[in-house]
Amino acid sequence: MACLVVVGSQWGDEGKGKIVDLLTERMDGIVRFQGGNNAGHTLVVNGEKFILHLIPSGILHPGKVCYIGNGVVVDPKVLLTEMDGFMARGIDINPERLRISDRAHVILPTHIAIDKAREKALGDAAIGTTGRGIGPCYEDKAARVGIRMIDLLDATTLRAKLEKAFVEKNVLLESMYGEDAISPAKVYEEYVLYGRRLAPYISDVPLELHEALSAGHNLLFEGAQAVHLDIDHGTYPYVTSSNPHAGAASVGAGLPPRCFSQVIGLVKAYTSRVGEGPFICELHDEVGHFLREKGFEYGSTTGRPRRTGWLDGVSVRHSVRLSGITSLAITKLDVLTGLKVVKMCVGYELPDGHKLNALPTSLDIQARCKPIYQEFEGWQEDLSEVKRYEDLPANCRRYLEAIAAYVGAPLGLISVSPERNATIVLGNYC
Repeated sequence: MACLVVVGSQWGDEGKGKIVDLLTERMDGIVRFQGGNNAGHTLVVNGEKFILHLIPSGILHPGKVCYIGNGVVVDPKVLLTEMDGFMARGIDINPERLRISDRAHVILPTHIAIDKAREKALGDAAIGTTGRGIGPCYEDKAARVGIRMIDLLDATTLRAKLEKAFVEKNVLLESMYGEDAISPAKVYEEYVLYGRRLAPYISDVPLELHEALSAGHNLLFEGAQAVHLDIDHGTYPYVTSSNPHAGAASVGAGLPPRCFSQVIGLVKAYTSRVGEGPFICELHDEVGHFLREKGFEYGSTTGRPRRTGWLDGVSVRHSVRLSGITSLAITKLDVLTGLKVVKMCVGYELPDGHKLNALPTSLDIQARCKPIYQEFEGWQEDLSEVKRYEDLPANCRRYLEAIAAYVGAPLGLISVSPERNATIVLGNYC
């Protein structure tokens, strides 16, 4: 029995979907434990692209069970659209393969409307949310007024909760933001139908996971976003509304911490970030443009261009410590091919000459930090067909080994192209 957690160690978009998809072959079940459809996982299988927003990446493997945990916020319309899209492409999605926690909270049209209205009102000071209603839904969860998946199964309860919730939400939309009110009756009519269709999939996921472990099954837990977007430990307030670090897998799936055996930290070979917030290693030059275009750094969910820069080893080391990362999965290494010089940030320097070797909490201090780089000679060789670590170019191996040594975690997986099987596996993950 193995319980593996896969987390992003930067600001997301590290390629979790591909790594989860690869490891799924060794697993019996895959569990999503936080976030919502504000994140997208892009997979390339036999040249065909798949983008997942809520369904765990393991759904592309026949016979595997995918779970959406209680820590996830679910937009049922988005989920059903995703399910229909995959079934139209021949992917089998049925209640035996997809289980949805009855405790997961539901995203409503009011959440989306408030999310968009707030960003609009903030103007240049906007956080940079995706406008999918994620934050407002988590707010209602914390305020204990949220609607959960279990409520979709009881029409009377659903109607009463919607009518009560929409009183406050419509006052906020109309009075504060000048937006139109939303009819709870119309939302009820829509969502009660969602409930009927999703009913066979909704279950007590923590109980089912406990039973799976008792039967000796291997489980893999995938988060969305990444550690530096964590609402407690990220670059607040430019963060998501949940906890993407490894510790959240226990709460977001409903299993005790003692169950988890390994934590795989995803590390993109450079750094990217979507939206606003500090980014000490950001590049605004031709190298930054090269990384964006060659790495196709555009959001899977929004299509927004990502900001790019050199690998920030300081921030990754912070994630290794915080999430207890036991091995690294290096992704998009092939994007760096062709560069004469490759750099990794190994410290920060303030204008007064003071040097820092840890990520400061203060965003004001982060804004004044300049990266201290360690430089490496680049490589020109194509990596896409490399199957063994020792066959990687020597300069490439030097860079990888420097990353592992600096952040304090061993290399476990190395992705050399977007294809599913183009990954060198060094660790034991079963």
